[in-house]
Amino acid sequence: MANVLFVCLQNAGRSQMSQALLERAAGGRHAARSAGSQADPAGRVHPEVVEVMRELGIDLAGRRPHRLQQADAEWADVVVTMGCGDACPYIPGKRYVDWDLPDPAGQSLDAVRATRDDIARRVDDLLAPLDAGA
Repeated sequence: MANVLFVCLQNAGRSQMSQALLERAAGGRHAARSAGSQADPAGRVHPEVVEVMRELGIDLAGRRPHRLQQADAEWADVVVTMGCGDACPYIPGKRYVDWDLPDPAGQSLDAVRATRDDIARRVDDLLAPLDAGA
């Protein structure tokens, strides 16, 4: 089992979608967490993100954004960063992947759906080597 940490700025969009999509796709084979690199993460998941994830039967309305802690990075085998730049953690020995994804905050539902679908493809690509033990 691999532990995957998704990190964006506010933990209210990209990283929340990524965590939920990996949890669903992995079906318990791997674990996921998400966090925000900003000192003050958002107070809630962006409404447009909640709406497009509900279309897939995933409810993020009750999730609360979480500020990145050192323990999160230490827990992870793989750290996927999304726009957090120098604020993202770096711990030697971890695998790092950077996904260049637009922030869904304030975007149209069609734009957020496109980001969600892009994340789902990236999650599938990430899972293949994890399932193979790489």
